[in-house]
Amino acid sequence: MVENKEKIKKISIICASADLETVYATLIMGNGAVMDGIETNLFFTFWGLNAITKSKMNKIKAPVIGNTAIPLPSILGLIPGLSWLLSKAMYWRMNQLDIPPVKEFLEMVEAGGGKIYACKAAVEMFMLSKEKLWEGVDSIITVGDFYDKSAGGQIIFT
Repeated sequence: MVENKEKIKKISIICASADLETVYATLIMGNGAVMDGIETNLFFTFWGLNAITKSKMNKIKAPVIGNTAIPLPSILGLIPGLSWLLSKAMYWRMNQLDIPPVKEFLEMVEAGGGKIYACKAAVEMFMLSKEKLWEGVDSIITVGDFYDKSAGGQIIFT
């Protein structure tokens, strides 16, 4: 048995992809952290910004092509609608398990005291603005600001 000498006090999670598994991994770990009383920062960058962009946050899809966990040949990912079908099946199952949609999960993290940040460079690259982002985003920050906010804690890249 390994003795845990020190509890994690601060966690910062970077979400850089907009696929269903990455976004939900970020939200599940973030929510778990705030529920455990851990200071939590979520940092959305590049395609991960889709999870906090109002027009895209409810359209997160499960990838088919290149997803080695799916027991189908990757070439089948070229079939139109397969990603949509897989995503629908995943959302149906998550609903059965009472796993909340992206917006509700973000609200839970925020309500628990977690901070949600957007990457300034990615926001500028995709020509986004604070108005296009979910209203719970604390601020748009640089990578340097993110490191400052993460100082003394653990950083996870999903």
